[in-house]
Amino acid sequence: MRKFITIITMSIITLVMMTSSNKAFTIYLIGDSTMANKDIEKEGRERGWGMALQGFFAEEVYIDNRALNGRSTKSFIEEGHWQKVLNDLKPGDYLVIQFGHNDEKGKIGDKRHTIAGLTFDDNIRMFCRGALGKGATPIVMNPVVRCEFTKRIDRETVNEARARKGSSDDVDIENSEKLKDTHGAYAVTPKYVARELRVPFVDATGITANLESRLGPTNAKLLHMLSADKNSKDNTHYTEYGAHRVAELLVDAMAEACPELKPYVRHYDFIVSAKGFGNYLTLQAAINNVPIYAKSTICVLDGEWKEPKITSGKKIKYVKFSGAKVD
Repeated sequence: MRKFITIITMSIITLVMMTSSNKAFTIYLIGDSTMANKDIEKEGRERGWGMALQGFFAEEVYIDNRALNGRSTKSFIEEGHWQKVLNDLKPGDYLVIQFGHNDEKGKIGDKRHTIAGLTFDDNIRMFCRGALGKGATPIVMNPVVRCEFTKRIDRETVNEARARKGSSDDVDIENSEKLKDTHGAYAVTPKYVARELRVPFVDATGITANLESRLGPTNAKLLHMLSADKNSKDNTHYTEYGAHRVAELLVDAMAEACPELKPYVRHYDFIVSAKGFGNYLTLQAAINNVPIYAKSTICVLDGEWKEPKITSGKKIKYVKFSGAKVD
């Protein structure tokens, strides 16, 4: 650590020590694979956006991600996962609810399928009422979007071209890409359940649709596993980059829906976690990407790290969680 301090002439370094002796409250997450924690040894670059959420909160807020791959509201209940969460909820905690991807699959009678407007809504109501009964605050979200774009006719461009040519027979129709709605009513009814029960709602469908539309078909692929392997067709699950971008947007939306969360929200330039909860797996990789002369903050969530090498002129502030160690 002494050698680490000696390079302060080349870099501006502040180490902020965090302690976890007193957790303010816990935010529980229940949902499907788009939110769930991943085994990075087995699943490589795949991340659920819930994995990244801890890096956007102060350490005294604990993120307990109970989301599971492949679950719908129905299977999450029937397999006993909901009861375990309900048992653990305490007054002052939060419960983020986000399902839909698997509820919409299959048909009536399948182990996962529910009906939007009926059983899907009933299950969300049960989650909310269970949380409220424990003195916790439910936050209802609709599902994040898939990266699926479709061709649409750009009528304005076609009409202008036809006007110039004076004919409609020999004009090539120019198309643009539009994000496809793959969730239908499953993206709509959660809002009405939240309104009915007067609980916070976050429009995750709208937020992620706006993100992907702004990025466009090519750049939006970088959010998803579609970009991690040239042979992949996975336009649903996120890379570490995608999980970080989505969590960054959803945490602000959560704080808007529940203003009491705002004092705990953090936005760091780089988040390091050896377990895959950040956007960098190593401290050195994060440092390497810090721009020269720009003030940057690196949050170190976990892991044991040796003295990093820092290029002259990099101005770095460190926020270190109690589970991390830098020698």
